[in-house]
Amino acid sequence: MSLREVLLFNPVLLSALTAWMIAQVLKVVIELIVTKRINWGLLFQAGGMPSSHSALVSATALSSGLVYGFSSAVFSVAAVLAMIVIYDATGVRREAGRQAVLINSIIEELSKGKIPPQEKLKEMLGHTPGEAFLGTLLGLLIGFIGGVS
Repeated sequence: MSLREVLLFNPVLLSALTAWMIAQVLKVVIELIVTKRINWGLLFQAGGMPSSHSALVSATALSSGLVYGFSSAVFSVAAVLAMIVIYDATGVRREAGRQAVLINSIIEELSKGKIPPQEKLKEMLGHTPGEAFLGTLLGLLIGFIGGVS
């Protein structure tokens, strides 16, 4: 089976990739609405609204359940993976982002003195619960569409 066939005829993979892509594009659209500026870099960055990680794994889990059955091992693995990814996005990575904000403010203060400026850390690493929730809803919608078609 060719890569093209895998992408076109695998509803679980198609649902997952579609949910991820829509979430990434929505980040650019939301940024445009809020700031009146387009930031294409958001297509390739983690963090922000909605959570593309949550969208991807929730679409994978739901479409797996719809295609293979909710009592299947495939669904079980996908659901557990989704729980881990969403927890990580809202917990560990979110806290790492908060630490980056604090460290960046320290670097900024130090750069005002005699210490040479340092490179700022990426601050938007994780997601708020709301971002993960909306990403999950998006993933469930796309997973449902992909799983029943």
